[in-house]
Amino acid sequence: MPRPVFLSLDGLDGTGKSTQCRLLVEWLAAQGVPVTACADPGGTPLGQELRKLLLFGRDHRIGTRTEALLFMASRAQLVEEVIRPALARGEVIVSDRFLLANVVYQGHAGGLSPEELWQVGTFATGGPEHVEPDLTLVLDLAPEIAVARRKREADRMEARGTDYAERVRAGFRLELARRPDRLRLVDAAADVNGVQQTVRREVIGVLGDRGWNVKE
Repeated sequence: MPRPVFLSLDGLDGTGKSTQCRLLVEWLAAQGVPVTACADPGGTPLGQELRKLLLFGRDHRIGTRTEALLFMASRAQLVEEVIRPALARGEVIVSDRFLLANVVYQGHAGGLSPEELWQVGTFATGGPEHVEPDLTLVLDLAPEIAVARRKREADRMEARGTDYAERVRAGFRLELARRPDRLRLVDAAADVNGVQQTVRREVIGVLGDRGWNVKE
C-alpha cells in the first residue's frame, strides 16, 4: 500500500511555481494518483482572507513579525483543514509554498531569525508531530528575469524591489545547503515543459520510495 507524500514547490514569484504545481497535479491525477492541491497562504476560507490581507492589503502597515505570524496562522489552518485529512486518506499533497517561504522571506530577507521561524513553524504545523514536506523543490531564477516574466501587478512582497528579491534568492540557496535531504534546486530558466520534466524526475524518486508507481 503506497504511503502518503507531501510535496511543496517554492521560489521567487515569477519563476513559474504555480504553473509547475498545476502541471504536476495534472500529471499525477492522469496516472491515477489521488492528489490534493493547495496554496500557502490560502487553501481554506480563513486562509484566503489572510492571503488577501498579506499580499494585497495595502491599507495596512504590517510589521515583519506580524506578517510572519499571519502567514503561520494561515498555514496552521491549512494543515488542520486540508493537509492532515489528505495525509490520513493516503494521498499525495502538492502545496504551492509552505514554511520554507516564511523562513526565507521574513527571515533571511526580512531580518527575523530563520531558526526562530523554523521553531514557530513547527508549533504552527502540529508541535511534536508537526507536518513538513517530504520534498520541497525550489525554482531558481535571477530576480530580473522573474520580474520580466510576471504578467500582473506586483503584490506586497514583489513590490519590495530587486535588493529584497536578491536576499530572498540567497536565503533559498542557504537553506538548500542546510537541508539537502528535503530540499532540491530546480533551474527555472528553461521553458515550462523543460522545468516540468525536471520536477517530475525529482518527484518520481520520492514517490517510488513510498510505493507509488508513476512514470515520467
